[in-house]
Amino acid sequence: MKLVVVSAGLSVPSSTRLLGDRLAAAVVGRAPEGVAAEVEVVELRDLAVDIAHHLTTGFPGPALGAALSAVADADGLIVVTPVFSASYSGLFKSFFDVLDRDALAGKPVLVAATGGSARHSLVLEHAMRPLFAYLRAVVVPTAVYAASEDWGAEGLAERIGRAAGELLGLVLAVAPAVVPAGGSAGGSGGPGGPGVGPDTDTAAFIAPVGGAVRVGGFEVVPFEDQLAALRPE
Repeated sequence: MKLVVVSAGLSVPSSTRLLGDRLAAAVVGRAPEGVAAEVEVVELRDLAVDIAHHLTTGFPGPALGAALSAVADADGLIVVTPVFSASYSGLFKSFFDVLDRDALAGKPVLVAATGGSARHSLVLEHAMRPLFAYLRAVVVPTAVYAASEDWGAEGLAERIGRAAGELLGLVLAVAPAVVPAGGSAGGSGGPGGPGVGPDTDTAAFIAPVGGAVRVGGFEVVPFEDQLAALRPE
């Protein structure tokens, strides 16, 4: 299972990167036994010049090309941006502007953001979720926003755990090859924090429903199956 974190944080250290790391750790901690989890972090701050050149020339440099390939090849994606002017940052948007338009089709994505005030939390719903819906990604139901006052406060760890469980469920549903033969989809909370929800584990959270998979209270149908259903006989 390859998980890629795209962080648009600009400072060092960055709360945006910290949130991405905590989300990735929560997903890895819930992975079923026998499933190898690989995490790669794409720091957009280091690619800002390459992204600008790509926008003007149409050609990515080696570092940006490797980042774009990593995102396209990922089984699941965690994307985190700071909030600027009530929306995602320009650097964050520019990276996805130069990504191949089909790279995220059917790919599970967890969206998250950081900001100085809880008043900006709706950026997840009015900006980020529509962006990735347009890119035809499968966005997990729970998005995670962390304001300055959320760090160390109650509630953030629970939201991280819930979102991580949903992303893992979607990854296992869309890319079933990551589940070992005879393996279990179960797992308890690991280093990423508490379990997916009260008195639940990943096995209870991910349940097969015919040709689809139920993730929490949602029935997930792989994108390819949705397309096949739309094709005329």
